[in-house]
Amino acid sequence: MKDNQPSLPGIDQGRVTPKVVWEGFDPSRVTQARHLIGLTKKEVAERIGVSAAAVSQYETGSIRPRPEVIPRLAEALRVPINFFIAGRPHGKLDPSMAHFRSLRSTSGMQRNKALGFAEQVWELTYALEKRVQLPPVDLPGFAGGEVHPGSELPQNPIEAAKALRSYWQLGRGPVTHMVRRMESHGIVVVTPDADESASKVDAFSSASLPRPLAVLTPNRSNDVYRHRFSAAHELGHLVLHAVATGEIQQEREADTFAAEFLTPRASVLPILPRRIDFSQLIAIQRTWGVSIHSLIYRYREFGLVSDATTSRAYQRLRGLQGQSGFSPESTDGYPGEQPTMLRRAYELAEQHAGLTVPQLASELAWEPVRVRQLLGMNNIRPVLRIV
Repeated sequence: MKDNQPSLPGIDQGRVTPKVVWEGFDPSRVTQARHLIGLTKKEVAERIGVSAAAVSQYETGSIRPRPEVIPRLAEALRVPINFFIAGRPHGKLDPSMAHFRSLRSTSGMQRNKALGFAEQVWELTYALEKRVQLPPVDLPGFAGGEVHPGSELPQNPIEAAKALRSYWQLGRGPVTHMVRRMESHGIVVVTPDADESASKVDAFSSASLPRPLAVLTPNRSNDVYRHRFSAAHELGHLVLHAVATGEIQQEREADTFAAEFLTPRASVLPILPRRIDFSQLIAIQRTWGVSIHSLIYRYREFGLVSDATTSRAYQRLRGLQGQSGFSPESTDGYPGEQPTMLRRAYELAEQHAGLTVPQLASELAWEPVRVRQLLGMNNIRPVLRIV
């Protein structure tokens, strides 16, 4: 499978053998591949005919799998054998480096799958950035894989949202094209396929790689307003939280940031009707790109209504679900809310440098289908042209 062989110095691309892989074996790639496929060490061991202790030693680097075991290991983990060769950039992440929501409802294996996905997104980004100049990272407090809260933005989430709107020159009006705007400031945004491992975990983000990353899972893309709020929530994590603690306080702060970023008090308070009027809130929803649910919550935050009134409003809203004007709207109808940076970078590299998917797969030591998946090519329908 010559198309899948990595471009590594000192290796004849036509002769990548188990012995060659053994000589340049990278133990961290075993961990990454195992996480991506969602297997335990014991399950891998059973598939390749060794002990679970041996698989642990492969991952720590204390021993290397024998050359004759390497093809079985690659088959069990569904990667080319040259995936295990050292020398390629590897953006390693651990759970403290990513902000996950609902930790209680997601298993450690699910989070590891998501982290493996994020690592691969960064590797693809790195490969593309060698050929195409991506938008520079323009996020206050972020520097080369580290976020320094308070260095440029206030640590209070409301004040941080105000400051970032000012820094990005957004004015006082609605934030148009939330996802595209994040990409224009150098943040990598991806939405995995519904069957992708990372889609099983709610949206998450990391500022621990050379580029900040936000993964917006497809369970929210059927509602553009939830999708936009989710993107703003992850943006809040990226500017507020250097380390992911998993504490509910961080989630609340990210929500507070998102609400102020999308619907700043100074702009939205004057236009809210004095009483909760759904017909007027629909118009505000469409103009500001936030859900009626979120606007009702803003009433409560601003002290305009009581908790009892808020509860009754939510009950009325639930009763209207599915009615015209109250049905979820998919992001499919909103191009500005769909990530495009990586796909467009590939297209530029294809146009100006002759890059192909097999070449990219070779460099990354992936199957070409994996490159297409992460570039979002699998979601594009062929165009029927009638001549």
